[in-house]
Amino acid sequence: MIARIYRPAKTAMQSGKAKTRDWLLEFAPDSARVSDPLMGWTQSSDMNGQIKLAFETRDEAVAYAQAHGLAFQVTEPKTPKRIIKTYADNFAPGRKQPWTH
Repeated sequence: MIARIYRPAKTAMQSGKAKTRDWLLEFAPDSARVSDPLMGWTQSSDMNGQIKLAFETRDEAVAYAQAHGLAFQVTEPKTPKRIIKTYADNFAPGRKQPWTH
């Protein structure tokens, strides 16, 4: 079983950066989920899929995995491309697309 260490990305439902600063350690699923025939809920016999540990730094997560003898894979976060502009740029005369209002 391989543990995955990563920093989660911002969700589409967030405007802030909550819950994106910590590093997470979670396990890859060992088996596929099975649909329950009566209720239709998904079930799994893999209990490690429920474990999600949070660490402040990448090094703490790696040290924890090494101390407990876990095989792990570190995924580095991608830095978002920022386009810095002001509200006044919407009305600039050198705008690439013409103003339509």
